Amino acid sequence: MLVRIRSKDGNFRFELNPKDDISKLVDKILETTQGADPSSITISNQPRGNETPVSRLKGRTLQSLGLKHGDMVFVGYKSGPLSAPPGAETADSSQPVSSAPHSATNVWDRVQEHPVDLYWRQRDGKIPRNRDSRFCKHGPNGMCDYCMPVEPYDAAYQAEHSIKHLSFHAYLRKMYPKTSSSAAQALPPLTPTSYKVKVPCPSGGHPSWPAGICTACQPSPITLQSQPFRMVDHLEIASQDIVERFLQAWRATGLQRFGWLIGHYEPYEKVPMGIKAVVEAIHEPPQEGELDGLTLGLPWDDEPRVRELAQSAAVPLTIVGYIFTDLEPTAEDRTKNVYKRHSQSFFVSSLEAIFAATVQNAYPTPSKSSTTGYFGSRMVTAVLSASEDGQVDISAYQVSEQACAMVEADMIEASVEPGIVRVKEEDRSHESARYVPDVFYRYKNEYGIDVKKSAKPCFPVEYLLVNVTHGFPQNPTPLFRSTNFAIENRPGLEDQHLENLLGSLNQLSVSAQGNRKLSNRVELAKWLSDWHLVVFLDSTQLLSKSDIKNLIRMVTSPGLTEDPKSLDALVKTEGWQTLMTFAHESAASQPSTSHKDHDIPQEIFDQIAAEEAASREVGTKSRARICPHCTFENDHSGSDCEVCGLPLG
Repeated sequence: MLVRIRSKDGNFRFELNPKDDISKLVDKILETTQGADPSSITISNQPRGNETPVSRLKGRTLQSLGLKHGDMVFVGYKSGPLSAPPGAETADSSQPVSSAPHSATNVWDRVQEHPVDLYWRQRDGKIPRNRDSRFCKHGPNGMCDYCMPVEPYDAAYQAEHSIKHLSFHAYLRKMYPKTSSSAAQALPPLTPTSYKVKVPCPSGGHPSWPAGICTACQPSPITLQSQPFRMVDHLEIASQDIVERFLQAWRATGLQRFGWLIGHYEPYEKVPMGIKAVVEAIHEPPQEGELDGLTLGLPWDDEPRVRELAQSAAVPLTIVGYIFTDLEPTAEDRTKNVYKRHSQSFFVSSLEAIFAATVQNAYPTPSKSSTTGYFGSRMVTAVLSASEDGQVDISAYQVSEQACAMVEADMIEASVEPGIVRVKEEDRSHESARYVPDVFYRYKNEYGIDVKKSAKPCFPVEYLLVNVTHGFPQNPTPLFRSTNFAIENRPGLEDQHLENLLGSLNQLSVSAQGNRKLSNRVELAKWLSDWHLVVFLDSTQLLSKSDIKNLIRMVTSPGLTEDPKSLDALVKTEGWQTLMTFAHESAASQPSTSHKDHDIPQEIFDQIAAEEAASREVGTKSRARICPHCTFENDHSGSDCEVCGLPLG
């Protein structure tokens, strides 16, 4: 067969046998080069991207790599320090490779993918179709072009079901070559987008950036376009109580709030080969809310502990995204909110899009289909804002791979107008070197003509967004059955106190022998099944790490409330017995009444304590003088009022 080679030395053709080893192709390549370093030779099936070192392909035949008659192979290499005969270079370059197995050399082969990715890789994802009574002329057991299953990326199916973006795995099926599985494994179809200058330059003919730049190391011009796929297709919140509990802080203070979404990923059958993020809890980090925004500290210091705790649940959990509020009550009706996010203004501001890209860059998704072992991110951005009728509604988004690459290259920044992204100026200083290539975007003008326009100095933020659907399940079955415990990092609004936890635990506790009623056990199980309670209990260090992991695994088990004996293993542990001892001693040391007063509401005791405190202050208040003009109580010995300044006489 004829194989074409293209390198910086020119175009070449070679006659090779499909069963020839890759080393023969390397020998032919070395014959066309001068002073090439054999260990640096890379081949690819496209001019830029998917470069694979030939040293990783030792022992493979040309046929196993998917090469056919007339195929073009793009070759890159670096110049070696010394020029040696091709045979000697090939022998030297093969020595270090032979000491390591082939599977260990590929980065993507060592990647541990998420279980939902493994689920879809084991399935073809084809969409079944019923027999068409108009066009199918065969029997019930036959099949034709009108009723055979279609690929998950079928454009007609996407348009019929109003699916704007392909799922990630449907996009992979579209990108993979249709030759053989071995060829697909040899060259992954995806390469993460990068707009950074290559340092050092692959050509090696000039100093590295910012001292020099050429076409080999500079990024290509960028044309912004809608991303054809999305990493997450649907955001599902396990229970409405999760959102209502999160909104309580805003309703009480009017200040905006931020929270990390704790959940897991599952297959989403409503989209071909789809993936959904299921939110089981919202964890609120330390923050300072304001009326029109908030201040958040990153990196988040408590993140490793929270992630480790979430992984120990019955269904391993992780951080699947974040949520924040953008609510402003209307002046006419305080029960309704200002409708500010719509098609005529913006859906996600430029500052929020840049923050989303920063978060997605920090949490990449492992993938065997990428040359680097990572591609994209499944972090979802959720916004609680007002709908058109003034009610609170949820919107979910991601930003495109182009947005993440532009943020990573420090090319864009937020502007005063929330719906506009500003492109930064090029900077060649050594301290903050920044190369900004030409950026364009396409749109249809008033005549319906497709126009290509420069994105400098600014462009609409919509070119960076990817829509994600959202919703609630019809039959909620959340992992955490309760949301009543005080939420973390709400000082002054909801304070988490150890005394309150021990007091509630003492009232709901069950003995290790199980002498209490089964209903009390179910009530205790529901009370313990609270994300915020488990996280706070872990921070107190009253239970060991192993006991905390057992606790969260038990309180998130599916049969927690159905099986009253599910807590038997927990209450028999030494850590739980120690915790119950603290709870009983704490309850005994408090100045509470006897056991006969357990039915008296706590509000009665609070009222009695308030009256006693008021009676002790009668002596001091009796000395106060009331101003006859403004009725302010003055407790000083002066002759004028402290507020209005008029005489007290």
